[in-house]
Amino acid sequence: MKKHKIVVGVTGASGAIYAKILLEKLTLLQDQLLEVAVVFSDNARDVWEYELGHKDYSRLPFKVYDKGDFMAPFASGSARFETMIICPCSMGTMARIAHGISGDLITRAADVILKERRKLILVTRDTPLSLIHIDNMRTITMAGGIIAPASPSFYSKPESLENLAATVVDRVLDLAGLENVTYRWSES
Repeated sequence: MKKHKIVVGVTGASGAIYAKILLEKLTLLQDQLLEVAVVFSDNARDVWEYELGHKDYSRLPFKVYDKGDFMAPFASGSARFETMIICPCSMGTMARIAHGISGDLITRAADVILKERRKLILVTRDTPLSLIHIDNMRTITMAGGIIAPASPSFYSKPESLENLAATVVDRVLDLAGLENVTYRWSES
């Protein structure tokens, strides 16, 4: 089985629960992973603490890079990270990626993933969307990125907020090419 090298960017958009569930599930899927690297934006930790009421982001089993560390391996295509997931992805981060503005490690890594024709998945959470947002989504999609809005599904009848958030994260894991046990439509 091929093992994956994945970068996870966490921005300050509301929706820290999605990042928490994603990182927890990646921890459980480590047999499929060669490496997971994590980067937090300036506001990501503050939003996590505010929304989730704890600092569990400080106990991740993955290497966490500073947003200004352009010496991180995934700041270059030669490191061969094949997937980047930004979860949640703020509209500001998405705009910078769409316009090639690589002012921090998250946007630089996204730029690298796109230029190398690898898989970039943005888990956007804002609503409603302006035409600017929609145009930025179109630009990223045309460049090969995947916009995966944090729109949970209800057909699995989730019984908790975490189960509901997992409906989004499980789709993201599918998009990343990871094998994940999850509810599947019309399957037992």
